[in-house]
Parts: sequence; structure tokens; C-alpha cells
Amino acid sequence: MVTASPLVAAVLDNLWHWTVHVFERIGDVSPYLLLLALVLKTGESAFIGLAWRNILRASYPKSGVRFKTAWGASQGGTAINAVLPVQGGTAAMIGILRAAVPGSTVSGLTVATVVESVFFLAVSVAIVVITAFARPHTVSKGSPSNETGGFLASHPWVVPVALVAVAVILHFLWPRLKPRLLDEWHKAKQGARIFGNWGRYARDVALPSSGSYGCRIGVNIVFMAAFDIPVTLYTVFLVASSHMLSQLFAITPGGVGQTQALDIATLRHYASSHSVAAFSITQDSVITLWNVVLGIVVMLWAFGWQQMKTLLPRPHHGAPRQQPETD
Repeated sequence: MVTASPLVAAVLDNLWHWTVHVFERIGDVSPYLLLLALVLKTGESAFIGLAWRNILRASYPKSGVRFKTAWGASQGGTAINAVLPVQGGTAAMIGILRAAVPGSTVSGLTVATVVESVFFLAVSVAIVVITAFARPHTVSKGSPSNETGGFLASHPWVVPVALVAVAVILHFLWPRLKPRLLDEWHKAKQGARIFGNWGRYARDVALPSSGSYGCRIGVNIVFMAAFDIPVTLYTVFLVASSHMLSQLFAITPGGVGQTQALDIATLRHYASSHSVAAFSITQDSVITLWNVVLGIVVMLWAFGWQQMKTLLPRPHHGAPRQQPETD
């Protein structure tokens, strides 16, 4: 306990200074612009909750999923992602939905997360491609694909050895794996059931996702204007591309650090590095804090305090208790 105290004190001291620094940054933003950004961020989250409700109702028609349940789970996962690395909130969201949606399965919900993200991925990739064609060097530097390609070029034996290993494993394990895989495949297809009706997908998923993406772009524009970053169609595309790439390869909570580096790299010709860094850090800080606050509020509304405590993942202390076996 004695040796841990200085470490705890140091962590708390760093957290305190970070919080003070965040609120100093927030103080640089006009209250009206800050309120507008929070409203847009809330709208972005609500539209995602609406899309999630529609996906879940298509996948599990008898579940009767309500909007607040889908929004609570979705924003709760986003809040956890804001403080945990490597998309830990996504796994937590699947766990929350598994407990809250009757008839749902982990396989089906995992596929549903892909269904929900398809629209955003398609739009983001289109923006990155357009930006890359307009200014090829803007988004090429530091791309993870460069490192991957260099590794494979210097180790050409990796791919054939991996293929042979997979073939051998499948040859011996396939008889045992086949029944389980077929069962999981059946469950997984439920998560993508809305793709069976493209008109319904366009109306129930693509449309609210468009509203969500519009709110997301609006948040970027508000913070760009607050820190005198030129707001043009091209700079908005640059910021959208930067944030998409940082989220795609996020390792730190919320992609903090990666986002700032990419923002500075992509906007260095349009504003000073100081202004870009201030814009990026402030937006990340505000959105991170708001994601946590909004996540708590929406989950309390959706599930109530007692149920929320049982749904959220908690660390286990001591010997694990025996749980009854379930199918």
C-alpha cells in the first residue's frame, strides 16, 4: 500500500492537470458554438440509435426493441470506447444488447455491428478516395498499408506458409468444426436480415445514418470555425478523412494522439500547427467528455440505475462464482 500511494497520487495529479487543461481549451470556444456542437453530437448519437433499433427489429422481429434500448446500448458502448482502448466499448455494447434483446445471439449482434457500420464505412472511404485523387500526398503519408506491404515484400514466405497451416488445420478439425460453424452461420445471418429488403435498408438504416453523418460533419465544422480553420468543402473532406483513418486504426481510447497527428499532417497547409492542434485537442476533449456524460444519461433513461449496474462490465475480485450453465 505504501509503494502504491505515490503512483496513485501521480496518476490523480496527471488526471487533474489534464482536466484543467481540457477546460481551459473549452474556454476558448464560444458558448454558443459549444452548445451547437453538443446538440449536433447528440443528434448524431440519436440517429445511430434509431438505425440500431431498426436493424434489431429486422433481425429479431419478436423482440420489440425500443428506441431508448438501442440508443442506450449504442451510446453506452461509445462512452466506454471513449475511456477504454482497442474498441472495448463495442464488445460491451454487444453484451448489453445480448442481455436486453430477447432471442439475440452474440454472432447475430456481431454481424449487426457490421451492418450498422457499412454506410459510414462506404461514405468515409468515398471521401478518402476523393481526397486522395485531389491531393494524393495528403493521405498517403504514414498509411498503415505501407508498413504491411513492406513487411510482405521482405518476407514473401509468410503468405504461403500461413495458407498451408490453415489448410492443414481445417483438414483435421473440419468434421468437428462444421456443425458449430453452420449453427453460428445461421445465427449470424439473422444480424444481416435487413439486407433482404434493400428498400427497408435505405429507409431504416441508410437514411438515419445519413442524418448521423451530417451531424458528425457539422460538429467538425463548428470546431473548425471556432479555431479559425478555413471551412471549405476540401478542408471538411480532409478532416473527415483524418478522423476516419484515426478511428479505423484506433489503439488509444477514442484514437487520442493519432487524430491530432493526422489533423496536423492534413491541415498544415491551411492553418498553423498551433491552431490545428488546438482545434483537434479541444474537439477530442469535448466530444470524449460529452460521450461519457451522454452515455450515462441515455443508459439511465433506457435501463434505470439498477439494471444499468448489471449490464455494464465489472472487474471480478477474488475467486469467480460458479454460474449456471445456459444454452
